[in-house]
Amino acid sequence: MRTPRPAAWWIVPVTLLVGGVVGGVAWLLLGAGWSAAEATARQGAIQTALAAGAGVGAAVTLMLAFRRQRHQEHAAHVNAYLAERNAALAEQVADNTKHDATERRVTDLYTKAAEQLGHDKAAVRLAGLYALERLAQDNPGHRQTIVNVICAYLRMPYTPPEPAPAPDPERDRKAALRAARRRYQAARAGVALPAEPVPRQENGDREGELQVRLTAQRVLTAHLRDDRPADQRSTLPAAPAFWEGMRLDLTGAILIDFGLTSGHVATAIFSKATFTGTAWFSVMTFTGDTRFNRATFTGDVSFNEATFTEVAWFDRVTFNGDTRFDGGIWFRGATFTKDAWLNGATVINPAKRHSWPDGWLVKITPEGTGRLIRKKAVNGPAGEA
Repeated sequence: MRTPRPAAWWIVPVTLLVGGVVGGVAWLLLGAGWSAAEATARQGAIQTALAAGAGVGAAVTLMLAFRRQRHQEHAAHVNAYLAERNAALAEQVADNTKHDATERRVTDLYTKAAEQLGHDKAAVRLAGLYALERLAQDNPGHRQTIVNVICAYLRMPYTPPEPAPAPDPERDRKAALRAARRRYQAARAGVALPAEPVPRQENGDREGELQVRLTAQRVLTAHLRDDRPADQRSTLPAAPAFWEGMRLDLTGAILIDFGLTSGHVATAIFSKATFTGTAWFSVMTFTGDTRFNRATFTGDVSFNEATFTEVAWFDRVTFNGDTRFDGGIWFRGATFTKDAWLNGATVINPAKRHSWPDGWLVKITPEGTGRLIRKKAVNGPAGEA
C-alpha cells in the first residue's frame, strides 16, 4: 500500500505565491504619483491581481479538500485491508481449531478401537475391527496406520481350532443308549447320578478368535480390491471403498482361506506366513516389494494374471498342493516385470497339474517331492509339471 506524500511539497509554494500576490497588491495600493490613465491601468491590474489571488485561494481550498478526501480514502482503504486480514486470520484460527478438534476425535476413536482389539471377548474385538474400518474409510490420512494395526493383529500367535469330528449316527445312538441305561439303573437303585461334565472350553476361545481373524482378513481384502480394468485405472475414478497405495506386512501371520483377487497394493510382505486352506491372488497387482519367502501354502494357490512390477521373492516356499478343488498351484498369465525368484521352493505333491512362472520347472527328488529349479533356456509359456 502506497503512503500519501507529505503536504509541504505543495503548500509552501502556494503560500509563497499568495504572499507575493498580496505584497504586490499592497505595493500598488501604497504607491503614489501616477496619472489618471496610470491609476486606471493600475486599478485594472489590482483587480486582476486580486482575482488571481482569489483564484489561487480557491485552488488552495480545493487542494486542501482533495487532500482531505485522499486521507479519508486512504484511511478507509487501510481499515478495509485490516478488516480483511483480521477476517482471514480469524478464519485460519477457526480452521485450525476445527482441525485440532477433528484430530482429537479421530485419535480418541482410534485409541478406543485399538483397545477393543485387546479385549478377551471376541464380540468386543469384532466391534473394534468395524470401528477401525469405519474410521479409515472416513479419514484417508489414517488408512495406512489402521492397516498396520490390522496386520499386526493378524501377526499375533494363533492356533486354529481343531476340526469337528465327522458325524457318526451309529456312534451317537450307542452313546445315547449307554446314557439311558445308566440313568435307569441309577433310578432303580435310588442312587443320584453325578452331574454330566461340562465340556472344557478351549483357552482363549479359538472359535471366536477364528471369526475375528476372518473378519480382519475381509476388511483388508475388501478395501484393497480395485475392480477397474488395469488399462483404465489412470482414467476411471476408483470406487470409494478402495484404499489406494496401502502397504501390507503379514510376516509370520496365520491366514485362513485368504483371497485378494483383483487386489492392488504397494508393498506386500508375507514372509514365513502360513496360508491355511486356499490362497487366491488372481489378477493381483503388486507395485512394490513383494516377498513370500519361506511361506507355507497348504492348499490351492492362484497367482493367475497377477502383475509384479518389482522382483517377486518366493524362495524356500512350501507348496503343499493338497487341493480341495480341481486345482493346484497356478501362475498362469502372471507378469513379472523384473524377475521371479523361487529358488529352493518345495512342492509336496508334484504329481498334481501346476503352472509355474516362465523359466521355472519342477525337479522330482528321491523322496517324491518336487524342487523348483530354473530352466537352462527360457522358451515359450510357463512350464507345467
